[in-house]
Amino acid sequence: MLIEKDKRGEKLRLLYSNELFSVPKNVYIIGMMNTADRSLAMIDYALRRRFAFFEIEPAFDSVGFRAIMEENAHPKFSALVEQIKSLNDFICKDEALGDGFRIGHSYLCTSEEITDKWLADVVKYELLPLLNEYWFDEKAKIE
Repeated sequence: MLIEKDKRGEKLRLLYSNELFSVPKNVYIIGMMNTADRSLAMIDYALRRRFAFFEIEPAFDSVGFRAIMEENAHPKFSALVEQIKSLNDFICKDEALGDGFRIGHSYLCTSEEITDKWLADVVKYELLPLLNEYWFDEKAKIE
């Protein structure tokens, strides 16, 4: 309640410690939420009433990510990016998933040298487990 605009600065006595507490008007709360997690639906409604929301899209075509690709001119890296973009189109069209389940560029942002092993590890330990969760009952889609 105290994070709402009209309650900022008001003091409230905390139940267990009996201390007065308030949230100052100059405190900004920035949170991130994965819309793919449907178990948060009820919390989502409460949060939407109290916060402004900005949707962040996968940014494979952004200036920053293109710079990462240029720095790491690895042919398999570029091929993987194109495959993920294609996979994202497939995910968007899946009636059980949709836009909120697209794979983001952050999986491929690293300060490490991009090698065949690094790429294989991203696929094996990050992307495939995600796809297994998405289509746990549809192995053909994972393939």
